[in-house]
Amino acid sequence: MKALERVPLLSAVTFIAVSVLGMQPVWAEESISTTGAGTVNSSNIQIDSDHPAMIPEPAAQIVAVSEAYTGKPLYQIADKMIYDRMVNRIARTYGVESALLHAVISVESRYRPAAISRAGAIGLMQLMPKTAKRYGVADPLDPMQNVRGGARYLRYLLKKYHNDRNLALAAYNAGEASVAKYGNQIPPYPETTDYVPRVMEYYRRYLVKG
Repeated sequence: MKALERVPLLSAVTFIAVSVLGMQPVWAEESISTTGAGTVNSSNIQIDSDHPAMIPEPAAQIVAVSEAYTGKPLYQIADKMIYDRMVNRIARTYGVESALLHAVISVESRYRPAAISRAGAIGLMQLMPKTAKRYGVADPLDPMQNVRGGARYLRYLLKKYHNDRNLALAAYNAGEASVAKYGNQIPPYPETTDYVPRVMEYYRRYLVKG
């Protein structure tokens, strides 16, 4: 399989470690390659788009330190920084809290724009094809289009459920029909009962730390 891009494994995490945490740079011999299918390859690991990338030593040491300082993995800080300005601008445009958009993206895709789930959800905010079409998203793999569509959908759900974030997130995950089926309560599906508190945890964290 031909690699479309090759970058040093620690390019992003090292930059953040030095600039944010004040650490000395640590370099690894490893390199990674990515393909349009969302697969990440290295000389000793292969991770498909449904799983987070595993970073070998010595990067894991940097990640451990970053978690102690920030509560977030270092690779996620780097990826969030890439999309921060875009997400914040879209949040202002559509009247949705940027912390909530970032929280949904963190749980849905971990900031991987090419992520595609087994159910067919696509992109940063994991839009289903029908939802993407409903909100005029021509290319759900395009980060800006995807987040715009996701923001519009979240705005609609928040309005429908009177700004109840828990119900809006439950509907985002399980569908509006599922929320209605259980009397406008969070459906008792394991995935949904896990999803809502995870997103809310990120939301509260981003409200405090950005």
